[in-house]
Amino acid sequence: MIRILLAEDEEAMRTYLARALQNAGYDVVAVDRGTAALPLLVQEEFDLLLSDIVMPEMDGIELAQRCAEVSPKTKVMFITGFAAVTLKASREAPQAKVLSKPFHLKDLVLEVERIFGQQAQASI
Repeated sequence: MIRILLAEDEEAMRTYLARALQNAGYDVVAVDRGTAALPLLVQEEFDLLLSDIVMPEMDGIELAQRCAEVSPKTKVMFITGFAAVTLKASREAPQAKVLSKPFHLKDLVLEVERIFGQQAQASI
């Protein structure tokens, strides 16, 4: 089962996203900030880091950079409601997909499926 680490500081959004991904068949661990996500990336294996970009203590871009160091096989996808932040994320983490809020949950699930569908085809 694909494991997703979700870092989202807004509680309602975190609950909403985690539930949608779990309903789609993913194993989701959800935390409220990047500083809570980083130790999990060190201790456990995750297939995907799904992170908000604007968070207290450690933003999603720094978290993605640290993820690349401690868990290089973990793919990264950002979610954000700020257009300017999307541009910064694209520059500083070009390998990461950026999904802008608001988005429909089916769009999120489709993006996750696309990330791992391509990975499955590449390994055949």
